[in-house]
Amino acid sequence: MLTYALRRVLGMIPTLLLISAVCFVVINLQPGSFLDQYLEDPRVTKETVAAITKQLGLDQPAWVQYLTWIKGIVLHGDFGFSFANGRPVSSLIWERLGWTVFLAVLTLIVSWVIAIPLGIYTAINRYGPASTFANFLGYVSLATPDFLVALLLIALVLHFGGTNVGGLFSPKFIDAPWSPARVLDLLNHLWIPMIAIGLEGVAGLMRQMRASTLDVINQDYVRTARSKGLDERTVLWRHAVRNAINPLISLAGLSLPSLISGTIIASIVLNLPTIGPFLYDSLLNKDQYVAMTLLLLSAALLLLGNLLADLALAWSDPRVRFE
Repeated sequence: MLTYALRRVLGMIPTLLLISAVCFVVINLQPGSFLDQYLEDPRVTKETVAAITKQLGLDQPAWVQYLTWIKGIVLHGDFGFSFANGRPVSSLIWERLGWTVFLAVLTLIVSWVIAIPLGIYTAINRYGPASTFANFLGYVSLATPDFLVALLLIALVLHFGGTNVGGLFSPKFIDAPWSPARVLDLLNHLWIPMIAIGLEGVAGLMRQMRASTLDVINQDYVRTARSKGLDERTVLWRHAVRNAINPLISLAGLSLPSLISGTIIASIVLNLPTIGPFLYDSLLNKDQYVAMTLLLLSAALLLLGNLLADLALAWSDPRVRFE
């Protein structure tokens, strides 16, 4: 297993180098540049624009800019400089990474805790009224965009007299030190983004778990377990669910890139301090090093998620072995 993991990690290096080149080319192919705002300003002289261009290193050939960027990442962990914010890219990402991971992990855990039992229940009682109602809610949730759910929740809170519905804290607690009152304020704001972001995930996981369970409960080894006299609970959880959950483990690995690119619109609507809106702003402002770094980080998370999913699959299913 260790040899397999090491081989996969080493294989990520050329893949990430190729992805970094693709990200650089795609970002630089977009029309215009960060300097357009200065060129369109009559108060800024051509000499000033030339000085800014040289200061930002945009006067160099594209291949020199790319090699400088990659060299900084490999040797110094320097992902470049944000033109729009005037700060290193790594510090800007680090500021938003904590809340991004917190929201994503918490939403993922809650989604799994809700979706797995619902998926199993709707599979075992597939023709019952409760199962039919749960499936109907699942279809509606899959068809409703997360930003629309966020807007509906905001309207609902405002209708019942709420005021501070955006962000994760009330204005007086944004920069305040941690205290029991600040934690309660966070919990008071947290339920809206969790529902808006996690509703679609719950519906998708429930549908996947239901389909996988329906496929497994008719397998020969499940019928054999029943014929041996095992009670239905043991057959379900030890034999059926243990095998039905394998596809969801693979899906969990694919969810890591959503830390960056997922729920961008919902995060903007709810004013969440996450990386998604930061990526959106960098693309609008043509802040190339921020955009390239976030795209590269998203690709790295996808590769890492696939590796972790494969390792978790081998741990949960003894039939899976890596040579």
